[in-house]
Amino acid sequence: RKHGLKLGLYYSLIDWSHPDYPNFTRTESRYNVTEDPERWQKFLKFDFDQLDELNKYKPDLYWFDGDWEQSAETWNAKGMSEFLRKANKNVIINSRIQGYGDYATPEQGVPVVRPEEKHWELCMTMNDSWGYQHADTNYKSPYILLRTFVDCLSMGGNMLLDIGPKEDGTIPEEQVAVLKEFGRWTKKHKEAIYDTRAGIPSEHFQGYTTLNEAGDVLYLYLPYKPNGPIEVKGLMNKVNRVWVVGDGEIIQSKVYNKNYWSEVPGNLYIDVPEHALDPMITVVAVLLDGPIKLYRGAGKVIESN
Repeated sequence: RKHGLKLGLYYSLIDWSHPDYPNFTRTESRYNVTEDPERWQKFLKFDFDQLDELNKYKPDLYWFDGDWEQSAETWNAKGMSEFLRKANKNVIINSRIQGYGDYATPEQGVPVVRPEEKHWELCMTMNDSWGYQHADTNYKSPYILLRTFVDCLSMGGNMLLDIGPKEDGTIPEEQVAVLKEFGRWTKKHKEAIYDTRAGIPSEHFQGYTTLNEAGDVLYLYLPYKPNGPIEVKGLMNKVNRVWVVGDGEIIQSKVYNKNYWSEVPGNLYIDVPEHALDPMITVVAVLLDGPIKLYRGAGKVIESN
């Protein structure tokens, strides 16, 4: 907090080692909640007492886990949410409290379509493990993880990237390499990351996109080396300026296929010089003459009299 950081705490609702928690292993249980409700209430009090202790730190966020083993009623999820918000009315709670949280938390697999929730965050590991596993060397490359990141941005989401320290507290070299590349890339492209929102439908551009809050700057992410001009389809706005994010170089664009007799817009083609390409993902910014307007039709034919 001294450095302007927020405090978030992870809390596991389940505790398989606790003598009053019903589930012991995948195949064994200690008791049935409906048959011994008093014992369950003892465990629930244990959860609430721990949360009461954590509330003294006034966390900005609670990241719950394990809610799937009991129902919302059994967890008293509504009461738990109210209990936390009474301690801090501005606290943010993740989705894993049986419907009483603030944002969704899909895990590992990037959503193919945008989640229905207004706010969401993908939880992603650098290899295949959340905690440090010396035998797990199946690391994703910085490029793959950055591509995942911009995929989330393009759908209006965030990405929570896991770090698994070793037993002595040091961070594995492979993870340090990923973090350093993320630091380089996000510093260079901060204007296309922070204070942006979901981009345009995928039919309009072969890649990922975001928009600034005003909607008059379209950011195009290129996770590939283009073999020629890149294309934006269905853009009804006039383009005022196009530049490469990070170095500010103004680049050329031209509209083709715009016919005077049709309201269907032409295709915007943008030349991205090879020397301007980022080694990972290049970002191009398109300044429009106002909030973005898109043509979503199927085209037209010439109508003769």
